[in-house]
Amino acid sequence: MEQRFAVKLGDTDLGISKLCVGTWQWGSRILWGHGKEYTEANLVSVYEESLKSGVNFFDTAEIYGMGNSEEILGRRIRESKTGISPVIATKFFPFPWRFGRNALRKALVRSLKRLGLKKVDLYQIHQPANSNKWIDAIADVYKEGLISAVGISNYNIEQFKRAYDILGNQGIRLSANQMQYSLINRKHEFNGLLELCKELKVIFLAYSPIAQGVLSGKYTPQTPPRGILRSIRYRRTKLERLQPLIEVMTEISEKNGGKTLAQIAINWVLRKGAIPIVGTKNITQIKDNIAALDWQLSDEDMTILDDASRILTVS
Repeated sequence: MEQRFAVKLGDTDLGISKLCVGTWQWGSRILWGHGKEYTEANLVSVYEESLKSGVNFFDTAEIYGMGNSEEILGRRIRESKTGISPVIATKFFPFPWRFGRNALRKALVRSLKRLGLKKVDLYQIHQPANSNKWIDAIADVYKEGLISAVGISNYNIEQFKRAYDILGNQGIRLSANQMQYSLINRKHEFNGLLELCKELKVIFLAYSPIAQGVLSGKYTPQTPPRGILRSIRYRRTKLERLQPLIEVMTEISEKNGGKTLAQIAINWVLRKGAIPIVGTKNITQIKDNIAALDWQLSDEDMTILDDASRILTVS
């Protein structure tokens, strides 16, 4: 099956779907309840359904589940019955105790082993600490042929420009920039980073497009999210501020034949020209997420959502 609305990954011949399956919850026991709320059996169906539906792009990182996410994804690649090759993105985390630039290569080799791959399609630097050193280091492994494309994550606009220039001076294209982006976090739209990525033909990967489930409408001031991260980030007062937007999304849902609020949030990101990375851990979620690709918000709906969300950007 063809990738759903595929776009080209950098200078490669790889086509990636315009929806990316986020695996940061895979194998994370403390933060996301792996082994209790869901198991690897759930993830088998997520992986198979994604590929069968034309969604071939998966994003992970060495720190997701402290390596568990890469290991689980590696098992899915090896054991898949679809016969379809996925496009895999993973990340290097610049821990302060990693000194020499060869540390990046060593980390990459460990990621490749966990994934069971000889080469990773997109390798990203997870944070901009000691940026120049790690950009040079990622250029080294690109030249060595261990990765097909170079990406960065959580780099602000000035850091992005510097990384782009350092790579460009070595004849290497920066292929992707991964940032948090959603209806309630539009700062990279407002500060010009999203538009700059478009101008330079750098894919903008948007993580947390549903704001950790908050934009799905399942959390309210009376029923806040559980879990360490979400309960801290989305306290009752913040959820109260979001209710007018949720009401607008509900009206747009009714206008569009009952599309889910999650689909509206994902489709809004797509209309903005970004590729949403949606965390997925069961078959219901993946089917709902994929359905967001089969329709499009109108210009009027986009204007209404833009106006309702403009004051809600959170850092």
